[in-house]
Order: sequence, then C-alpha cells, then structure tokens
Amino acid sequence: MTTQAHGRAAVGGRHQAPVTPGEKTLSLAAYRRPGRTRAVLPGEIGVRPAPTVLRQSIIVPTYNERDNVPALLARLANALPHDGTEIVFVDDSTDGTPEVIVAHAAHYPIAITVHHRDQGVGGLGGAVVEGMRIARGEWIVVMDADLQHPPEIVPDLIAAGLRDGADLVVGSRYASGGSTGGLADGYRRLVSRGSTLLVKTLFRNNLLSVSDPMSGLFAIRSSSLDSGQLRPLGYKILLELIVRNRPGRIVEVPYTFQARHAGESKSTAAEGIRFLKHVGGLRFGAGRLRMLAFALIGISGLLPNQAVLWLLLTCTGVHYTAAAVVANVVAVVWNFALADTLLYRNHRSRGPVSRFSRFLLMGNADLLLRIPLLALLVSGLSLGVLLGNLLTLLASFVVRFLISDRLIYLTGRKS
Repeated sequence: MTTQAHGRAAVGGRHQAPVTPGEKTLSLAAYRRPGRTRAVLPGEIGVRPAPTVLRQSIIVPTYNERDNVPALLARLANALPHDGTEIVFVDDSTDGTPEVIVAHAAHYPIAITVHHRDQGVGGLGGAVVEGMRIARGEWIVVMDADLQHPPEIVPDLIAAGLRDGADLVVGSRYASGGSTGGLADGYRRLVSRGSTLLVKTLFRNNLLSVSDPMSGLFAIRSSSLDSGQLRPLGYKILLELIVRNRPGRIVEVPYTFQARHAGESKSTAAEGIRFLKHVGGLRFGAGRLRMLAFALIGISGLLPNQAVLWLLLTCTGVHYTAAAVVANVVAVVWNFALADTLLYRNHRSRGPVSRFSRFLLMGNADLLLRIPLLALLVSGLSLGVLLGNLLTLLASFVVRFLISDRLIYLTGRKS
C-alpha cells in the first residue's frame, strides 16, 4: 500500500502531476480481501492498494451530480468486471457529491478514487485531463455522470478497440445505429448538429473517420495518450484529444444518447462561448486568435471614432486634427472596455488603473504618427477627413495589438 500525503507518485508508468493547493484525492479503493471488501476511509487521503495492472479506468467528471451517483454506480457494477477495473471521479461539486460517492464506496465491488477540485480549472475538460493523470488502466474510458451515456456500452467500446487494434474508440450518436434521442429539445439538437458541422469543417483532415467529434463518450489506450499536450477549456475534450494527440486508428461504436437521469444540464450560453473560443484556439493558435479578436474589437471602435469625428467636424469649428485626437481618445476608452472585459480577462496581471493608463497611453501614442499622416492624406492628397482617418487607424492596428498583447497583458510570459 502506497501513501501519498503530499502529491501523486508515478503510477502505472505515467508521471502524475502534484496535487495543487485546495485539491485532495480521496482514494476510496474498495479492494477485495478473502471473505470481505474493505473501503479506505476518507481520512486516509492518498492511500491506494498496491499498484496492479488494470484493464480499464472509467473517468467520470462530476459537477453537482449527487442524485445520479447511486444509479450510475449500480449500472457500472452490473456492466463491468469487478477485478481489473477502477472508477475515477474528478469532482468540482458544491452539493456534496463526493460524500455520496464515499457512502457507496464502502460496499462497492470496484475500486473508486475521488479527486475533488476546489477550483475547476479548465471546466469539465480540465477535470477529464486530471482524471487521465490519475488513471492506471490500459484503457481509459471517459463518460458523463448523468446516465446520458449508458454504462452498459463501456465493454463494447473496449472490445471494439481490442478487436480492431484501435487507439481511440468514439461512442457516436451519428454513426449508423446511433441516435440523439436523449437531447432535450429541438434547440439542443440544432446546437449539437451545428457544432459538429463547424468542427468537421474546420478540422476536416483530423476528423475524416469521426462522425461525432463532440461526443463525451470515448475510450483511449493509455499508451496512445499524452495528457501533457492537452490544454482543455470547457466541456468538449474529445476534439482536442484528436487534434493535439493525433491517435492512430480511430473506430466508432454507435449508441443512443439517453435522457438525463436527474439534475439539470450544464450546457449554458457561457459554455457555448468557451467552446467557440477553444475551437478558435485549436484551429488558429492562441496568438492568431487573440489578434483576430483584437481586430474585431478595433473594428467596433471605428464606429465611435468616426461618429465623434463627424460630430465635431459638423457641429463645431474645431480643426480636423484636433477633432481626430478627441475621437481617438473616445475610441481608445471603448476598445479598452471591450478588450479588458472580453479578451484579456484571464491575463490581468496588473491592476485596473495600470492597465487602463498603459492602454490609453498606447492608444494615443500612435497619434504622433497618425496626425502627420492624416494631414498628408487630407491636405496633401485631398482625401476626405473621415476616409483619411480610417486609413491611419488601419495602419496603426498591428502595432497596437503587439503592444497590448506583449507589454500590457504579458501573454507571452510563461506561467
């Protein structure tokens, strides 16, 4: 028996990341002894049975799923061999879900580990990656806790992988014989189909053999997995696993998506935005994605800039160069509000006053070049003021982005 009071040791040949502050692993491994089954108590944090070769590890990320745990565990026990199997719960709950698992673990015939995270970094995808780092099985199966993924299909996933020599087996709702029947309504079915079409278009070469890249049900050989390459964000981890890990042979097993057993769906508009952001990062890279978002914010700032410039030129007698300066200040404040709130909210290493003052300085420093250029375009080339102002703004965009990205929000700094 191995005691790990301050972190996780290397288990099953894979390096295990240390437990971060605020996290704890309750190894509730119910392991079999002659004539009885004993559960390691919650007070014995980090205690495991001696490492053995496990055929399969079932990773179940949970967020407030206490009402689903009893039925899930019962069906898993009926579907899976008790020896050579472990169930790893990675939990971000606030409703006492870990305690419910503890209560059932005392008499449960399959080894259980609960890893509770006080801060759910990376969302559901981050929880899955944490589970992958803990898991010791030759096959790692990922499934939800709400029973929309039928536990009875788990042996079929692994059997298909062994039969076909696959590295990754995807439980598919869209393969022949599969169904999305458990999706709550037409809106969710539309979102599911739309997101699937989007990623299959963006990652066509990666997903040629995958009909359901948005699936949350899949099995992967641990020897084909490199969790260190994964950068999860939100609740869709399979797409990232395929794109970043590039598993060799992929096969699919059709299944019918079930109705949620209990509780509420965790799919929200905020999760949808995180999904789009994550897909953009996977496809274009984080730097280019930020530049694209910065460009969109800059484009939105053209409206207040040009509007203020037009008003000053129309309603006052101020010279066009002075009007351009005032319009620029208004646009910079607009751009800062959007960039700081939407684009860089996870990169706020400086205080708000420092960020705003630097952004304001950067946004107006280019006036030293833009105003002479504007004068040249308007007085020298006889362009209109609004057109000339627009051209100078476009010319300064790249410089503004690089200064914001590297000097104000320090995105190039390694964390």
